[in-house]
Amino acid sequence: MSYQLPTFPYTTPPELRADAPAPARHPLVIVGGGLAGLTLAADLASRGVRCTLIDEDDTVGVRGASSRGIVYVQRSLEVMARIGIFERIAAKGATWSIGRVLAGDEALYSFDRQAGNVSRQPPFVNLQQFYLEWFLVDRIVELGLTDLRWKQRVVGVRSHAEHVELDVQAPDGRYTLQADWVVDAEGVNSFVRQALQLPEHTERGQDRWCITDVRFRQQRPQERWTWIEAPFNANRGVWQHPMADEVWRLDFQMAPDSDPAEVGKPEVARERVAQMLGPGVEFELVWVGPYSYRTMLMERFRHGRLLFIGDAAHAKSPFGARGGNSGIMDADNLGWRLGLLLQGRASPALLDRYDAERHRAAEENIRITARSGRFMQPRSPMEFTLRKAVLQLARRHAFARTLLDAGRMCTPHHYGGLPGFGPGAEAGRAVPNVPLGDDAGAPALLDVLRAAGSEPVAFVFGPVPAALARAVEAAGLPLRLQPTQSTLLRHATGATEGGVALIRPDSHLAATLPDNEPAALLAAARAALAMEPA
Repeated sequence: MSYQLPTFPYTTPPELRADAPAPARHPLVIVGGGLAGLTLAADLASRGVRCTLIDEDDTVGVRGASSRGIVYVQRSLEVMARIGIFERIAAKGATWSIGRVLAGDEALYSFDRQAGNVSRQPPFVNLQQFYLEWFLVDRIVELGLTDLRWKQRVVGVRSHAEHVELDVQAPDGRYTLQADWVVDAEGVNSFVRQALQLPEHTERGQDRWCITDVRFRQQRPQERWTWIEAPFNANRGVWQHPMADEVWRLDFQMAPDSDPAEVGKPEVARERVAQMLGPGVEFELVWVGPYSYRTMLMERFRHGRLLFIGDAAHAKSPFGARGGNSGIMDADNLGWRLGLLLQGRASPALLDRYDAERHRAAEENIRITARSGRFMQPRSPMEFTLRKAVLQLARRHAFARTLLDAGRMCTPHHYGGLPGFGPGAEAGRAVPNVPLGDDAGAPALLDVLRAAGSEPVAFVFGPVPAALARAVEAAGLPLRLQPTQSTLLRHATGATEGGVALIRPDSHLAATLPDNEPAALLAAARAALAMEPA
């Protein structure tokens, strides 16, 4: 099976047109049209913010690569709902909530993330990454605010105090582009990061895997299955995931010294799948791709007027779907800040908060994926002994099942304790997309945040006092007031009746206040917006 990916037209940029006036400096340029870069561009356009995006290709995904990233967690689905493409994702992808961890034929542990879910989005949708990127491009074109420059590659970069210069190679010439701000979303092999020799810490992964996308002849449950020790794969790990087009992704853990060219041969991959399914089970081989990974973390995600997101800033193993999802969350964290900055309603100090928050999130993701990797591929006899003991105990004792580390799924980072968040256990937590009323047509949290654009929203649990409305208007802050009686939102934020929950545009709770006293709310808003106290 081959996928027919879309191609997008190249247009000669104004900088290369002989009859065009000298181009003005660009307010914002995004370098890289992968998952993180496209999410940021779509996010900005949904907030009414223009930008320019440069990508060296003219399509989505990786040519010849089928699935790549596939698992999109609830937080990412909520971001896509705010951008306006969740319905397409849900219609095309495979929605699931149940996961099982196995050793041989024995299920050691299972979970169902739908139990207790209060968001309008499901826990997970699996979709081949190129589809998601495709939907993002369609949405960007529909919104009409983004200058998409396909088949253009950055070949030089110079960072100055007041702007950034990019040398760009296009099919019909080279030109220099000046930008007030540049966001690098090129991926782990970022030219910009390497050209400027920015500090990073890198470690090459020892694990080897091979993706095998197949179509089964028989129906299978829409669940994620993980074998920690699969007897049909020399007691190494295997993942099984449903995807779109009735295709299933199988990830086979390979021997550390395996040859990628050999394990990637279709006939070799077919034999692995046949051993997994047993004799007589028919299947269609769709695509095969061996891979390894490396861990990389930049020391800082902001360097003057350059910002880094996604794999350009941090790379990790794919355990728990923490690669693409964390790139989406980077874009979600950065988009509203850039929106306020480019509208002249915030200072660059707000961008330092992006660096602090997403750097800590990246550290957490790398720490978790490294732990999962060592559980799936122990590096010493002691680690093998520990894993064996956990597997044996998990067969008999419930407490040990929580120790089965086979890829803890990505969750939004809790920013509590960082600057800009009020005290309390809930401040810094992501608030799910809860409905704000009892009937089916009631708006949800994201509906209100979408309408507010790049402004935080203060949800007042009860009527909005006239004195509070006057104080907010007089302060001139980018802040919306929203009365609500939602019990679900009150529980999700830890607020009390008559109090206030201040929620940022990226759905993270900035503060909860016990009452609607104006001075306290204005102080919390200024803190969230990195503004000096009045």
